[in-house]
Amino acid sequence: MNILSLGESLTLKKSIMKKIATLLFLFVVTVSTAQEVKPTYEAAGELVKATYYYKDGSIKEQGFFKDKKLTGEWVSYNKQGGKTMIAYYNNGNKVGKWYAMNDAIIQEISYQNNAIVSVKKIKEEAALALN
Repeated sequence: MNILSLGESLTLKKSIMKKIATLLFLFVVTVSTAQEVKPTYEAAGELVKATYYYKDGSIKEQGFFKDKKLTGEWVSYNKQGGKTMIAYYNNGNKVGKWYAMNDAIIQEISYQNNAIVSVKKIKEEAALALN
């Protein structure tokens, strides 16, 4: 049976505590950097411009609020920065023509009174004009 001296026992305990502290530090750093980036809000006259982000910090969605309701143009982006949706709101209601883009296919969705009126596909060449 091997008996450690008091000095060796304390050194071993310190070594274990350092390893635990290092692991705990790495865990905290990993968790804090993995959190989603918080949205930003900035005044733009009577409106508030909102920007939402992906975890990597790139813009996910951007648009405006007025009196806490969606208003004006809202644009959604993929992680590469390409537009995936252009939408319009008035006082929180969906209005006008929206454009949904997916791999060079564009759909034009028309809204009236917060309801879909029509949906049509647009040619591939139009995707470049919208992006």
